[in-house]
Amino acid sequence: MPLARADLESLLRTRRLDRTLTTALPAAVPDEYVCAPTGHTPLDARLGGGFPRGQLSEIVGAPSSGRTSLLLRTAAAATARGELVAVVDALDMLDVESAEAAGIHSDRLLWVRGHVVSNPGMCRDLNQRALEQAIRAFTLVLQAGNFGLVVLDVAEAPLDAIRRLPFTTWMRLQRLIEGSQTAGVLVGSDSMARSSAGLTLRLTHGVQDSGLGIRGIRFGSRLFEGVDVDARVIRARARAQQDAAVALRTSAACSA
Repeated sequence: MPLARADLESLLRTRRLDRTLTTALPAAVPDEYVCAPTGHTPLDARLGGGFPRGQLSEIVGAPSSGRTSLLLRTAAAATARGELVAVVDALDMLDVESAEAAGIHSDRLLWVRGHVVSNPGMCRDLNQRALEQAIRAFTLVLQAGNFGLVVLDVAEAPLDAIRRLPFTTWMRLQRLIEGSQTAGVLVGSDSMARSSAGLTLRLTHGVQDSGLGIRGIRFGSRLFEGVDVDARVIRARARAQQDAAVALRTSAACSA
């Protein structure tokens, strides 16, 4: 005897499969259950609420483009909502003081520290194994569930080590996070992978002149007012025309 619609919907929610089989969540569901807000109101407006849950998204950009600042702000917003956050830090570069200054609640943060070498030299194979271990840690955290935000930070990892990872790595991670309430975020210097409904946030930077004649990005010992961060939203092909041209300018006191 076929299940009644209400019974079927209840079963799907119990199995956490309802989001994979519907095109939209009920209007009564709060926005933070659909997306993980970054905590920056103008940016969240451009992102449609934040990073989509149940999907892999990316923060990419060159060094000093604001990747770490945005990561810390997003993590702080998640812990402020009472969510658990996990950061798989492949190069062990997370600064605890900066995390606390950003407002991250340390009792809601799982910090997984890796040991990839940014300047590999003769450590190519060692780097590859370390990066693979970081991927395994990221996978285990996603499988554990209960995290509102899970981040894999490989921003300073050698590009050749990332490119040597099998493409199936990203497909497996995408399938793993589908239908969950977790927002997965990859942080790197260039695009790696994202879910079909995920997004890539590409950051670029520029220096605000403080009136001391500062030009370019070479600060030295001079004072500067801050760093302008341009955030360009790139979505899947089906929505590229709608979002590809959107740019947002924000300011940051540091540009990590």
